[in-house]
Amino acid sequence: MPFIIVGLGNPGEEYANTRHNAGRMVLDVVREEHGDEYKFNKKSNAQVSTGKIGKEKVTFVAPETFMNNSGKAVVQFVKSLRAAERLVVIYDDFNLPIGRFKISFNRSSGGHNGVESIIKAVKTEAFLRVRIGTAPENAKGNAKTPHGDEKIEKFILGRFKDEELKELKKVSKDVVKAIEMLVKEGREKAMSVFNAG
Repeated sequence: MPFIIVGLGNPGEEYANTRHNAGRMVLDVVREEHGDEYKFNKKSNAQVSTGKIGKEKVTFVAPETFMNNSGKAVVQFVKSLRAAERLVVIYDDFNLPIGRFKISFNRSSGGHNGVESIIKAVKTEAFLRVRIGTAPENAKGNAKTPHGDEKIEKFILGRFKDEELKELKKVSKDVVKAIEMLVKEGREKAMSVFNAG
């Protein structure tokens, strides 16, 4: 049973380099390291790539559905609770400053529509998440988060600035290492190492 590594985002050029596509952007970096070229899979409506991390088989999935229908793509690859434990979902989190990420397991969606869609489709919260920070940092080193639905939507659908894209590239390299550890050594080890900072 392969690990299924999913990067969330919206399809289409108009969403390229937007904050809401951070998961998909980071997935591309992990896939370039460990997978073959994407091929469009009609049944799941997703770009799919296969590869290996160590001895473990991995399948990379970039849904071509819109964010709030991500579960429709993911459920084609995750058909049991046991399979869900080998699911890793990478997605944007505006409650974390850009340049940071957090690994978590078996939590609520935190209001993220893509994650909510996956929870409903696979019928469990017991899967791994890699949350990618997308917010500017305030003086205390915390995320400067937008408030109110309209401001939040404008923020997450806004494009990264050039210097933010550089930060995202840097953090992507750390996420590659974290996912390698997740797959080879288990989630507890990866969480203790990469959530420490």
